[in-house]
Amino acid sequence: MPLSSPHVISLGCRLNLAESETIRSLLTGRDTVVVNSCAVTNEAVKQTRQAIRRARRERPGAELVVTGCAAQIDPQAFAAMPEVDRVIGNAEKLDAAAWSSEAALVVQDIMAVRETAPHLAASFSTHARAFVEVQNGCDHRCTFCAIPFGRGNSRSVPAGAVIDRISMLAESHAEVVLTGVDLTSYGHDLPGQPNLGTLVERILRHVPALKRLRLSSLDGIEVDDRLFALLTQEERVMPHVHLSLQAGDDMVLKRMKRRHDRAQSVALVERLKAARPEIAIGADLIAGFPTEDEAMFANTRALIADCDVVHAHIFPYSPRAGTPAARMPLVEPEVVKARAALLRDEAARRRANWLESLVGSEQEILVERPGDRGHAGNFAEVRHARSEVGEIVRLKITSVQDGKLIA
Repeated sequence: MPLSSPHVISLGCRLNLAESETIRSLLTGRDTVVVNSCAVTNEAVKQTRQAIRRARRERPGAELVVTGCAAQIDPQAFAAMPEVDRVIGNAEKLDAAAWSSEAALVVQDIMAVRETAPHLAASFSTHARAFVEVQNGCDHRCTFCAIPFGRGNSRSVPAGAVIDRISMLAESHAEVVLTGVDLTSYGHDLPGQPNLGTLVERILRHVPALKRLRLSSLDGIEVDDRLFALLTQEERVMPHVHLSLQAGDDMVLKRMKRRHDRAQSVALVERLKAARPEIAIGADLIAGFPTEDEAMFANTRALIADCDVVHAHIFPYSPRAGTPAARMPLVEPEVVKARAALLRDEAARRRANWLESLVGSEQEILVERPGDRGHAGNFAEVRHARSEVGEIVRLKITSVQDGKLIA
């Protein structure tokens, strides 16, 4: 890339990816590298530091700015890194004024932020899918999670602003993904207290040009009848539900301060699959949470089969400073690592069987860069003959190679 072009390194969640597009648009023509950090685990923070050092080596003359959750939670630590020129907080990173400021540290109290203005990316020219932030922050306090300290309290973008942005994006993108920190909490802070189901209904009604709508991670306990009906009956809503399960043992869930139990998760998936059998289930699962014994771990491992999880995100527990879980009796690090490996193996077997079951089927695939890969509605990755990027093609699945469908 030209040395004068801005470069944004997005780490972690889809919300960061959506926000990185806006940051890139605010930096046009500047020789700046931005590391949009993640703080979900200690490993994520470590990767942020690695990305900073690598970026400085690759662009020694560029301004290097760190933003995102890790920077918000511990701005002084990143400001002290010799590679870093500036640190910008999560509340400021979508504000043009912050990027025009010369201050080395632009970070306010994230808990004081009460609004999420619709700073939605004007362009996703480098992506076949567009990501739209509709919610930010979280009002819940799971005992393992530091993200509320990086994102603040839950706040929603008004539906009108979301619809206007998606209407624009639908002209050039076949698929839009709704993102948020706690997506299913959408709307409680808006007039009339709409919810996520209401928002999805309005998007589908007012943006008929939109071909595919995908939802990012959902808290299953918040899936009400309206949202359930949309997930199972609306063809334009993709058959891919990613659930924030975290564990499959009731005692662990209680100590995590989650709001659901194991039976509720299993029952929700059973209902979803009964109503729309092609739905693919994704899930976040934590291995080695404090106090987790072998029986508790076995319950979480069994949940992969009981909830038919084929898109698993496995995290070894990572104690985050200031969280209640970090003060609980910890599982030995080597045990945590081994349990995470067992969960990944279990998830890989289930995913492999699922992919094999799709051989012979026809799937509608969104063609993505570099043009010979894409994703089906169920979010299975598909390799195929080169087509026009951004179009949706219906292809027959012929085999599975290296964990990818071949069409």
